[in-house]
Amino acid sequence: MLQLEHLTLRVGGNILLSDLSLTLQPKMRLGIVGANGTGKSSLLRLITGELHADAGELRLPADWRLAYMAQHTPSGRQTAHDFVLDGHRPYRQAEAELREAESNGNGQLLAEIHDRLDAMNAWRIPAQANELLHGLGFGGDEQHRSVDEFSGGWRMRLNLAQALMTPSDLLLLDEPTNHLDLDTLLWLQDWLLRYQGALILISHDREFLDAVCDHMLHIEQKQARLYRGNYSACLLYTSDAADDRYKV
Repeated sequence: MLQLEHLTLRVGGNILLSDLSLTLQPKMRLGIVGANGTGKSSLLRLITGELHADAGELRLPADWRLAYMAQHTPSGRQTAHDFVLDGHRPYRQAEAELREAESNGNGQLLAEIHDRLDAMNAWRIPAQANELLHGLGFGGDEQHRSVDEFSGGWRMRLNLAQALMTPSDLLLLDEPTNHLDLDTLLWLQDWLLRYQGALILISHDREFLDAVCDHMLHIEQKQARLYRGNYSACLLYTSDAADDRYKV
């Protein structure tokens, strides 16, 4: 499980989060909400290790694999399909090692690499990349176009596809529904409901949060409060007429 204990986060001299404690269980689906500038994205960057806490402690199991949707616009001449495949680092590493072993004629190493590829069902992995790209709106011909040929919004879809391609126990998504049409949003919603790991999701789409999340973290005035249930349950609790049934 992911644990944050009495954590304080300061960015640019300003305290964004103060004394935050949170436990994220395996398969938990946590939505993060709050006004712009309250530290939602910074919290994800803290979990990835891009930022560091000023106080408190963050503990992530050593064997947990983390996937994170990059926020920069990608570029390059590689195809969309190859870009998404790069998200599966064990597969790409095995591919590179296989090419080297073949060039060196190392039969024993070749056998070991083929065993690793068999264990990860490598024959299925390129098809998984195809399915992700198709689900996110990329046609068959478009999957073989270079990243540079796509507009900014479609490149961000490629970032999303690469994150979904990454084998992970914890998936971090920051506004993944931006640039998505309704059909693609519904496809993503279904994919996340079938995802077997823990999920942390930032989104302004209330219906999406309702459909996907089972816990909500509300950030306001440097404090974060965890609620059981989806976004609508969080709203019910924070209303004047709410009771304590959603309080965690």
